Amino acid sequence: MSGARARQLTITFPSRRAHGRADFLVTPANEHAAAFVLAPDRWPGGRLALTGPDGSGKTHLAHALMTERSARLIDAAGLRPDGVEDLAAAPAAVVEDVDRLGDLSADEAREAEAGVFHLFNLAAAGQARLLVTGREAPARWRIRTPDLASRLQSLTVAKISAPDDALLSSLIVKHGHERRLDFDADAAAFVASRVERSFSGVAQAVAQIDAAASLRKRRHVTLSLASAALRDAAATESTEE
Repeated sequence: MSGARARQLTITFPSRRAHGRADFLVTPANEHAAAFVLAPDRWPGGRLALTGPDGSGKTHLAHALMTERSARLIDAAGLRPDGVEDLAAAPAAVVEDVDRLGDLSADEAREAEAGVFHLFNLAAAGQARLLVTGREAPARWRIRTPDLASRLQSLTVAKISAPDDALLSSLIVKHGHERRLDFDADAAAFVASRVERSFSGVAQAVAQIDAAASLRKRRHVTLSLASAALRDAAATESTEE
């Protein structure tokens, strides 16, 4: 088109999320938590808190529990006192992101916390298993209801730690696979040496490489592609600041 700039087309490939037990990457950073979560008969009192950073695999383990133990899953913010009977009737219930209830308005938090508290009581009465998740230990969750806060703080905690070297490299390859990217061993090692050592850091870096690969219409990630993608992303972030 005359006088018009040609715009580059970025093709976005859909991610393929794999949530089975076999797809969970086990390393010393998470092996204890994974083993504990997937053995609900071992939970003290039938209850457990699973903690770990965003992107660490809490939802993955919850879905594996759904598959293996017919667990039911709900986000804590969506719980209400009159809507927990079906959850309590399942062999196990998972309430995700209980720590985020502190971000809700007072009225919303009051309703959701009442739902979580009611679920505790019903699960205990029916001997159902109950798993709650959050980013940090329950003692640090901003819970407004004292009785609920006390119950949460008494739970045994299964903690997923920050990724170790083995998990960091494996996560890069796994995130790439979910985005239909095939990483060279050298490319994966390079990204592992440059990326922020966190679950969110890995996800962000692979997303940046995915965008660069899509722009180049390539799905095989070489060292040169990974290097260029991270360099360009860093330059863009620096400019935006």
